[in-house]
Amino acid sequence: QVQLVESGGGLVRPGGSLRLSCSASGIIISIYTMAWYRQAPGKLRGLVARITSGGKINYTDSVKGRFTISRDNANNAVYLQMNSLKPDDTAVYYCNSDPAFASWGQGTQVTVSS
Repeated sequence: QVQLVESGGGLVRPGGSLRLSCSASGIIISIYTMAWYRQAPGKLRGLVARITSGGKINYTDSVKGRFTISRDNANNAVYLQMNSLKPDDTAVYYCNSDPAFASWGQGTQVTVSS
């Protein structure tokens, strides 16, 4: 059974930084493309960043140059470093594979506000 646990969210001022972590169990992430998604209030969940098993990375345009996705296969973990945060980045952030497993974690809330 796949379990994904996200952590590291919080309240931060515009321009601030956060580092999100995702711990996976029930799968060996090294063989999967892993990704971070986010869902803002009233909006659909969307992909933010993805990293293939070979290390190829893609970002949605709105976070390019500000966010960095990485993976630690030895520890079955995925990370998202978020810098220069903006109010529009406010959302619940989730990690999953791409395409996503049916099971989602609880997500971690990121709120960017002054």
